[in-house]
Amino acid sequence: MQLTIFGASGGIGRHLVDQALAAGHDVTAVVRDPARLPGTAARVVTADLAAADRTALRAALDGADAVLSGLGPRSRADAGVASRGTRAITEAMAGSGVGRIVVVSAAPVGVVPSPGRPNPPRYDEGDGPLMRFVLGPAIRRVLRHHYADLALMEEELRDGGLDWTVVRPPRLTDGPLTGRYRTAYGRNIRGGLTVSRADVAHLMLALLDRPDSVRQTVGVAR
Repeated sequence: MQLTIFGASGGIGRHLVDQALAAGHDVTAVVRDPARLPGTAARVVTADLAAADRTALRAALDGADAVLSGLGPRSRADAGVASRGTRAITEAMAGSGVGRIVVVSAAPVGVVPSPGRPNPPRYDEGDGPLMRFVLGPAIRRVLRHHYADLALMEEELRDGGLDWTVVRPPRLTDGPLTGRYRTAYGRNIRGGLTVSRADVAHLMLALLDRPDSVRQTVGVAR
């Protein structure tokens, strides 16, 4: 399969590139700074999604069967990168005829409002009491700008015509690839507080071959 990976130099993106190459896929890695992805066997395309470089995006999508995105802010200075970047990607996909995209979001986002979804559910049905009443509200308060950006990203995917899948992990770790994680469609994982970036990448690649995951959110955790 020919895959285009955005955010390829990030924590999840690097695992996506390495695992996709190891599985025999033809990979195009899209990065803002190629120096952050040294020594890769992937084809590297330089593009700044904040500037919506249409020529570079079209080149990155040429011949692609599917898109994977690990976009997300590394700091407050990157606020809005997920929604803006995903908007640029989906617009370029529409013009290139590429229809499949799998993106990473975050477990708390299901209860975060967005302009088109101002009254989301109060609780995620997969969350237990500790997450509903203690950890969840505290995390959303501290990272409210980050989650608002991801909620807007998800909204734009829902409103578009692509075959999207959104993966919602809890706290990410730098642990190894294990392949031993739990998943659920449309909800978070009860008692699932962490998952490794490597395992999230593993799931995102696996979902490309699951038609039942199209236009679904997928919770994942250890």
